[in-house]
Amino acid sequence: MSIDPKSLPGGKPVPLIDLKAQFQPIKEEVLKEFESIFESMYLFLGKNVQALEKEFAEYCDCAHGIGVGSGTDALHLALLACGVKPGDEVITTAYTFIATFEAIAYVGAIPVFVDIDPKTYLMDPSLVERAITPKTKAIIPVHIYGQMVDMDPIMDIARKRGLKVIEDACQAHGATYKGRKAGSIGDAGCFSFYFSKNLGGYGEGGFVTTNDAEINSNVRLLRDHGSPRKYEHDYIGFNARLDELQAAVLRIKLRSLDKWNQLRRAHAGRYNELLANAGVVTPFIDPRGESVYHLYVIRTPQREALREKLIGKQIGVAIHYPIGIHEQVAFRNYSKQQFSLPVTESVCKEVLSLPMYPELSAEQIEYVAACVTNP
Repeated sequence: MSIDPKSLPGGKPVPLIDLKAQFQPIKEEVLKEFESIFESMYLFLGKNVQALEKEFAEYCDCAHGIGVGSGTDALHLALLACGVKPGDEVITTAYTFIATFEAIAYVGAIPVFVDIDPKTYLMDPSLVERAITPKTKAIIPVHIYGQMVDMDPIMDIARKRGLKVIEDACQAHGATYKGRKAGSIGDAGCFSFYFSKNLGGYGEGGFVTTNDAEINSNVRLLRDHGSPRKYEHDYIGFNARLDELQAAVLRIKLRSLDKWNQLRRAHAGRYNELLANAGVVTPFIDPRGESVYHLYVIRTPQREALREKLIGKQIGVAIHYPIGIHEQVAFRNYSKQQFSLPVTESVCKEVLSLPMYPELSAEQIEYVAACVTNP
């Protein structure tokens, strides 16, 4: 297979993500909605935030949804709303973005890391129960790369032990597990609307889903200075509101999310076909659900050589994630606790993210695959 990179669209033959390609078809609608917002100057928890809360909660098959300032805010406030306090332990994975750990640290709790499954790179449910102590209060399974954790055994353990489950669904907008949507299985689900996400704004944003009325009420108070009514404050809260402009963008994009996710799945399927004999490990396909391929991640012991080669071919690549949370300086400064996570450490050394976004062309995918395959 030989493709001339000059024939491919864009400034680079294949960027890691192409935000402009997604913006162009909705540009007029977005600018029109922005103009309407600026004309009204109703910028504070207005009609778009309120509508998005209803629409995205319904999309996730949840009774309640709360817009917040970021995915980190979502995790932080969900932990507080679930009653996690200083000194409590929260079981999670070290193979995630640092925000998962930060949220635990913000509430004064102690993260307890369990290792990941070597095929899915997701929390290994078989390791959760042995990590529980009398101090354990909650479990945060992380739906990494757009694929959901095996939730049933985790929920069984949590219900038996009286623990809260908070889904970190920041990379899993629309993903399913046994027909159930990400964010709908645990006590709360947390989403990021960072601009590179499957559903992303043009700045920061986040969301909490829940079927629990008390958690819903708690998060709503906490995101707005603990205020149920203007100038009345029942709790010390936070300034963690989703802004009206981001909500407007997200409402427009939400209408296309299923279509975009289907395109991602199709692209992943094509990558899998083309890379079948490339000497790399392609993403595991879990028959229990549908991934939304926030990222398309391959694995190879020759990662650095392949990364340099692809960059030289003007292909956008990234490493998600090169260092486990348990080995980050920020964690070592926070805790002296040691964790043995051999699978996490091995995966961190070998994963490489290839370009993945709905607007990828067949030619771009073939070019990337050819560059991975050919020496």
